[in-house]
This record gives sequence, structure tokens and C-alpha cells, in this order.
Amino acid sequence: MKSIIIIGASSGIGRSTARIFAQKGWRVIATARRTDKLEELRNEAPDCITTASIDVTQNDADTRLLDLIKENGGVDVVMNVAGIGKQNKGMDTSIETATSETNSTGFMRIVSAAFRYFADKGGGHIAVISSIAGTKGLGSAPAYSATKRMQNTYIDALDQLARMRKLNIKFTDIRPGFVRTALLDDNHDYPLQMDVDKVAAEAVRAIEKQKRVCVIDWRYRIVTALWSLAPRWLWVRLPVQTKD
Repeated sequence: MKSIIIIGASSGIGRSTARIFAQKGWRVIATARRTDKLEELRNEAPDCITTASIDVTQNDADTRLLDLIKENGGVDVVMNVAGIGKQNKGMDTSIETATSETNSTGFMRIVSAAFRYFADKGGGHIAVISSIAGTKGLGSAPAYSATKRMQNTYIDALDQLARMRKLNIKFTDIRPGFVRTALLDDNHDYPLQMDVDKVAAEAVRAIEKQKRVCVIDWRYRIVTALWSLAPRWLWVRLPVQTKD
């Protein structure tokens, strides 16, 4: 039986991903800050799913993760889904710093601890949910797009580091576009929204196939390819934003 620990499994992509892995017979350790939501998830498949609390914004999140892995006899995959994001055209500092604390500092706490664990174990698989927002800097959500770009680069760096150290660690960077989750429940009209269960199913397939990068949905693969080709002088003049 393969095993996975999912950080950020109380809702959205993380919750749906946990369900799918459990249905496939994986042993799932589902974690998040909201333990009440986790208990509802555990009750759906108590033979496959165990739950625990991890808050990536806390300084001990990395230690908590490693302790949980040890308590559960080890894992094959560590998946980080925890993240937040909001539009912030008014540049509210509290929104920017909160986004950075979760998506950057919290992300590094989890992923670096997973790297150390798999380095000691002799191999493993680190998967993360980032975003197509990391392709370019989005004016309507500066901190969100910047932190997602950081996540992409951080995984690239760890992949190189693993090869330098001859470690058998695999990486999967899953990059969805707009997904119908509570993260988008902010009274904005987002284009090309995708169903969370379909996104989770693609994420699971990407992990099982050990894909290095997975941009979910063919439409977003076209969009991000075009974004990547846009020179800076043109990009800053494009009204890339969601509708108010």
C-alpha cells in the first residue's frame, strides 16, 4: 500500500485529492489547520484516511510534519496544497504579507522538511500545487503570483540539488488555473473556471506518472505558452486581470 501525506486537505483540491487517493487504496494522512473539516474527511474512509493538524505558518510546522511521518511509519509522497491568495489592487500590506507567510515561508518549511526526510530515507516524491499565476507577474494579485513563481523556482532548485547529491527524489509541480474553490469566493468573476474534482483527478494522475510539471487543462497550457512569449514591454501593457 502506497502512502501520502497531504498538507492542506481540509477543502478544495487537497480534500478532493485525498478522497481520490483513498479510493485508489492509498494510505492517506490528511492535514490542515481546520481539524473539524478533517474529521469529516476521515469519516468518509476511516480505513484509509488518518488526520492531523499542521499549520504551515507556525515555526514548528516542519518538525510537526516529520513527527507525523515517523508516527505513521513513513510515506512515499509528500504533497503540499496549503496556500492562500487574493486580488489586491489596493496593495493592502496585510494581504501581501499573509500571502507571503503561507505561500513562501510556509511552503519552504514543508518542502524543505520533505526533502530532508527523503534524502535520509533514500528516495521519495515531493508534489506541490502551485499555479499558472507563477508564469508572469499578475498586476491584480502581486503577492500571489510572485509567491507561485517562487514555488516553481524552488522546486526547480531542489530538483537540481537532488541530482547534484545523487538523491532519488522525484518532483511534481502541478499548476492549475482558476478552480471553483473557496479560494475564489471573493465576489470576482474568474474566467475559465475548472471543476475541483476534475483538477484533483489530473493532479493524482500527474503524481502517479511522476510528471515533473503539469499545467492542468489544455486551455491553460495555451494561455501560459502565450504569456511566456510576451516581452516585458508588452506584458506590462496587457490588462491581465479578472473582472470586478
